[in-house]
Amino acid sequence: MPSPTSIPNIQMVDLKSQYRAMQEEIDSAVIEVIRSGAFINGPEVKKFKAGLADFLGAKHVIPCANGTDALQIALMALGLEPGDEVIVPAFTYVASAEVIALLNLNPVMVDVDPDTFNVTAELIEPAISERTKAIIPVHLFGQSCDMEPIIALAKKHGLHIVEDNAQSIGAVYTFSDGRQIRTGALGDVGCTSFYPSKNLGAYGDGGAINANDDQLAETLQVVANHGQTRRYYHDLVGCNSRLDSIQAAILNLKLARLDEYNQRRNEAAEYYDRALAGIEGLQTPQRQPNSTHVFHQYTMRVSGGRRDALQEYLKGKGIPSMIYYPVALYDQKAFKGTAANDIDFLPVTDALCKEVISLPMHSELDAETLGYICKEVKAFF
Repeated sequence: MPSPTSIPNIQMVDLKSQYRAMQEEIDSAVIEVIRSGAFINGPEVKKFKAGLADFLGAKHVIPCANGTDALQIALMALGLEPGDEVIVPAFTYVASAEVIALLNLNPVMVDVDPDTFNVTAELIEPAISERTKAIIPVHLFGQSCDMEPIIALAKKHGLHIVEDNAQSIGAVYTFSDGRQIRTGALGDVGCTSFYPSKNLGAYGDGGAINANDDQLAETLQVVANHGQTRRYYHDLVGCNSRLDSIQAAILNLKLARLDEYNQRRNEAAEYYDRALAGIEGLQTPQRQPNSTHVFHQYTMRVSGGRRDALQEYLKGKGIPSMIYYPVALYDQKAFKGTAANDIDFLPVTDALCKEVISLPMHSELDAETLGYICKEVKAFF
């Protein structure tokens, strides 16, 4: 096995290598936009809207400036009132709850499944109250929540579903009747992010919202464009959130490769699975049976209080790792006293914050790098 000095500089996400593989196409596409002068809502944006809608199986796509805007616009378009409650997992990135609080809605934080790290219908139902108006299932780390029971629960209680699909674009959920639908197209509104490190990443910020209902899609578009139905006529208080044409041009090229990128991530994950199987104190990622996995992250659990020591050991071997997420949302200072259920402890979330660690994961990982990473993880244990 090669020594650390013979291993290329290992990255959590290798955007430079991915760019080099398609440099001529990207450079040409960017230059074409610059020459056209159509920087906002140009032909590349229209092409991306159509391409993403086709990929997701969604009727309408509204590109926007970033994934957080996508979530905020979705909640604004649903007509929720201050004080209404929105259920969100406590183990997720801050944006999922942040937009709830920004709109003077109340986040209701619930626990997650210990194996998939996703929220479930069984965990959501006890948190539903007469003030509950929406659920934000977060498809965390690359796989879908178990959506069929969540959809049934939402219908039973008359709740909206806003999917946070920032980490799982391309994943496919299979219903009990055999129907297969991509994440983001399962609820009332789907929201995603094109932050550069995402599976479908731009070279700057970007996001998108999608919906199948015509009226809702129209409202989403109006909200995202200053609340105007025609220029200088504003029917709603909206915001200004757009995907620029340069980012759309890049995303058009990468969207055509997204399934290939996700397949490469799966191959890397399978390598990790095989090499790290059976290590006492280490749990490799578990799969949701009804969903494919696109491995935005390869996130493991380390028991026995050894997670931080493993991270420090790997750092010393030139191997980066990340902890998503070290602090539960209810323990964040920003949310203290604001969550509707005012919790301060959820057992699975609390355990995950102390145990999870993510290894390098991207579409450019090769066998040599994977072998070195796995060798050092095993050496630690």
